[in-house]
Amino acid sequence: MQILLQLIVSGIAVGMIYAVIAFGYQLTFATSKTLNFGQGEALMLGALVGLSVVPFTGYWLMLPIVLVFGLMQGSVVETLGVRQAIKTKSEAGWIMATIALGIIFQNLAENIWGRDDLRFPSPLPESPISVGGVNVLPMEVLVVVGALAMMLAVELFNRRSIYGKAVVATSNDRDAAGLMGINTGVVITFSYALSSMAAAFAGVLVAPVTLTGATMGSALGLKAFAVAIIGGLSSGLGVVVGGLILGITETMTGFYVSTGYKDVPGLILLLLVLSFKPSGLFGKATIKKV
Repeated sequence: MQILLQLIVSGIAVGMIYAVIAFGYQLTFATSKTLNFGQGEALMLGALVGLSVVPFTGYWLMLPIVLVFGLMQGSVVETLGVRQAIKTKSEAGWIMATIALGIIFQNLAENIWGRDDLRFPSPLPESPISVGGVNVLPMEVLVVVGALAMMLAVELFNRRSIYGKAVVATSNDRDAAGLMGINTGVVITFSYALSSMAAAFAGVLVAPVTLTGATMGSALGLKAFAVAIIGGLSSGLGVVVGGLILGITETMTGFYVSTGYKDVPGLILLLLVLSFKPSGLFGKATIKKV
């Protein structure tokens, strides 16, 4: 029983990282029905920029710098890779453009920081805390709290601020929002900026408990996309639940079966969801009028 609880705790920390990245997918899909397939690279760049800044500022002062960097990086992705595709209604355009930009960012990172994995200094003690016989790393607690705080802050912004309400209006009906005087183009750019900011924040959360490198975001981005599909691209609760399911399933499979098979159960779940509930476990099917 103690081993099971230990695996669940570790899985929760991993799952919340998936959830934050998947939350970024939700932000862009809501406003523009597009996705940034370079989301993993936004996480990677956030971690590497944070690694470069942290010796001068410390971990906590580094965070706002990385958040601002994430905002700018997301704006660049939308401007270069998505805006024209939306205007021409080209689905293949934004898919290929975001993938291409992700590859470009990864190559830039390899040339700037190298291809070797780097150690990110932890802001908290690295010795585990024993709670009821279960060892918990302080950084794992910060990952969970930070991930929840990020998603809650964005939700509060959308519900309480006038700019957030413009985002909600655009996500509900982009054409109607435009007729009401909302600049939907700016809203879509802003949603991409928020999406990359969330990924960059996830990068500096996960970096101290893993290794930091130019390839760290590829697998995380793909798994977060699976989480978004499993939970539902229209449900905030769905990405949290989907992230926890995938994170806990991976850790348990890696321990009880083999680390070589830890990705299999999550992919099987993804296939089942796509087959029986394509809108996701918590998503709502929409009827498109033509």
